Amino acid sequence: MKPEANFTGLFVPLVTPFTDDLRLAPDALARLADEALTVGGARGLVALGTTAEAATLTADEKRAVVRICAAACRVHRAPLIVGVGTNDTAAAIETLRELAGRGDVAAALVPAPPYTRPGEAGTLAHFTALAEQGGLPLVVYDIPYRTGQTLSIRAMTALSRLPQVVAVKYATGVIDASTVEMLGSTPPGFSVLGGDDAVISPLLAAGAAGGILASANVRTADYAELISLWQRDAAGAARRLGAELARTSAALFAEPNPTVIKGVLHAQGRIPTPAVRLPLLAASADSVRRAMDVAGAGARVVAA
Repeated sequence: MKPEANFTGLFVPLVTPFTDDLRLAPDALARLADEALTVGGARGLVALGTTAEAATLTADEKRAVVRICAAACRVHRAPLIVGVGTNDTAAAIETLRELAGRGDVAAALVPAPPYTRPGEAGTLAHFTALAEQGGLPLVVYDIPYRTGQTLSIRAMTALSRLPQVVAVKYATGVIDASTVEMLGSTPPGFSVLGGDDAVISPLLAAGAAGGILASANVRTADYAELISLWQRDAAGAARRLGAELARTSAALFAEPNPTVIKGVLHAQGRIPTPAVRLPLLAASADSVRRAMDVAGAGARVVAA
């Protein structure tokens, strides 16, 4: 039996704000977390995802980010998902156990082992070990262009049946026959969450339960409303808003994530700097300006 949790709706994978000298800006992160769950209406938060630049954070910084996000989620009784991205199964189990010991993390977001490309059998063995030994519900992150391997429907079906696997962040870049088959065959207690911002609206129309969307750092309330519209079968309004948000997403991803998003958040006065850590470079002023223009008043929904 799967853990009792409701992994539906909008989850915001928060950026990690930095100061001018590239230190963690904890107060700004706390404000972003609170805004997403109050004014923005998000269902929950994701800490230490790709958008958080988790690969560049120290162990102490990662613990601080989780602590700050968990505090906001406790106040608002919202679930917190924490990214655990590694191709070392033993290390991932150790991290999962540490997170499980906190008692305030709802699930871990875990990609198929990147770079190593162990194949489907190895990937299934990896997730089975995490499920059996990690002590925490898992959200499988299916993102082939980062991991280097595609998971077949057979593999996804097997993963969805593992008792501790509660959801998939589906970011394959396409909606095809396999997607439709997966959405039509998910077991009870397992959610499909969209992870490709530009195509979240058609994925919701096809039956996805929600999304983990980097663009929602900027237009949280609008993405929450988009999910709500599809859940209420308000197709006309959902299509119109979805098309608008797809244009916003394209502008926010014009340069590597989360550089443009951070530029917009800084321009809105919501984070102290647009700084990112190497190997990322800050987004160009032109890209930030275009994203602000495309987003328009909607980009200020949370900041207002």
